[in-house]
Amino acid sequence: QVQLVESGGGLVQAGGSLRRSCAGSGISFRTSRMAWYRQAPGKQRELVAVLSSVDTTNYSDSVKGRFTISGDGAENTVYLQMNSLKPEDTAVYYCYAWLRKGVDYWGQGTQVTVSS
Repeated sequence: QVQLVESGGGLVQAGGSLRRSCAGSGISFRTSRMAWYRQAPGKQRELVAVLSSVDTTNYSDSVKGRFTISGDGAENTVYLQMNSLKPEDTAVYYCYAWLRKGVDYWGQGTQVTVSS
């Protein structure tokens, strides 16, 4: 059974930093495409950052230069380092793993709140 367990959310002041973690079981991050999504109240879920199985990263324009996605294959964990946080970064953040067409998984989601 595949599980993605997230940690590291919370409340932070604008300009601060948080690190999200996503630990996987029953799945190898080395052969998966990993990503972080977020969903703010009243908005659609949006892609924040992607880490491909060959360690290529991509970011949404809204977080580029502030957020960093990385992975630890030995620990089967993917991270999202979030710096220079803004109130508009407030959302529920989700870890996502894509193995192949039709096979993907979501973490439970964790609230990140940035106060002004």
